Amino acid sequence: MAEKMTSIFDKLNAVNVNDKTEKKGNLTYLSWAWAWGEVKKAFPEATFTVYERETQTGPVNYFTDGRTCWVKTGLTINGLEHIEMLPVMDFSNRALPLERVTSTDVNKAIQRSLTKAAARHGLGLYIYAGEDLPEEEAAAVKEEAKKLNEAHKKQMKAGLPEIKHDAPADVIETDKLPW
Repeated sequence: MAEKMTSIFDKLNAVNVNDKTEKKGNLTYLSWAWAWGEVKKAFPEATFTVYERETQTGPVNYFTDGRTCWVKTGLTINGLEHIEMLPVMDFSNRALPLERVTSTDVNKAIQRSLTKAAARHGLGLYIYAGEDLPEEEAAAVKEEAKKLNEAHKKQMKAGLPEIKHDAPADVIETDKLPW
């Protein structure tokens, strides 16, 4: 099973989905349609499950504590299922009170939950980690930032003028700089 996990994760984690993401406020999202498409391209036999609970009126596709609700989905690839639970939220990503939840809200949460389950398999996981690049590309950017930081430290010690660079400010490890 460990071999399956590694190969599934490695294959999906290597997919760069940056050109398929969308911005909502300061958050980055991968559309469920793109996520599902990428999963099915890599693993055509992949399936997903929307978990339900029984009620007096029949099954429903959300769970509740009486105040809010959440959905539960599973994504299975080569026999390995990753399950994700996600609150049913409003446009500001706040949990909706149960009395305000609509079927549309539940459906949107199911699709987002499915996308997060795909991330547990590796697809676009870097988005949820607050990164904007896949692991290999992020490592290269961080290595370049490290080199720039070291060069800057040497320049500062030698009393030379500051080094100019093209790296974006958010990739420079400012917590490791001497000032």
